[in-house]
Amino acid sequence: MGYDWLGMAMFAGALVLLSFGFPVAFSLGGVAILFALIGTALGEFSFSFFNAMPSRIFGIMANYTLLAIPYFIFLGSMLEKTGIAEKLLETMGILFGRVRGGLALAVVIVGALLAASTGVVAATVVAMGLISLPIMLRYGYSKELAAGVIVASGTLGQIIPPSVVLVVLGDQLGIPVGDLFIGSLIPGLMMAGAFALHVL
Repeated sequence: MGYDWLGMAMFAGALVLLSFGFPVAFSLGGVAILFALIGTALGEFSFSFFNAMPSRIFGIMANYTLLAIPYFIFLGSMLEKTGIAEKLLETMGILFGRVRGGLALAVVIVGALLAASTGVVAATVVAMGLISLPIMLRYGYSKELAAGVIVASGTLGQIIPPSVVLVVLGDQLGIPVGDLFIGSLIPGLMMAGAFALHVL
């Protein structure tokens, strides 16, 4: 009998740590190292694999394509902390306030603009949720529609360039990131347009 149960135990261990609220990075990394040591003790693979870890980490840090990701995340955090995203949403709300569903339309447009400027889904969803959800509920939007519009608008950050997902995909597949950005621009704008038509 092999050690096929190690994979399931590793998955269960990660779920337990995540359900207790440990940070994702430490949960996944800690479980991986723990089960690597268990696998080494059981003779599944050699301890020499650990020697490759520093070179792998520094190799990723020296990857010029992946260096764009921290800057995108930093930009998204700055937009949220400085209040620029909130002012942008207020301006769009005033601009589309007279249109039926204007506030939801403003959320979609601001979501597309934030996606185009940060490329990070989490920053967009958090900023939009904190700012626009109370306002939409105050103006009589249902909880389902308000939450759906915010979450759907936040996902535009995955496809509208510059996108962190496309940067990672381009690096892993060896495809120029610029080509991926060009190829995803029109589908991203089509998605934003479909969301805007839905809320009108």
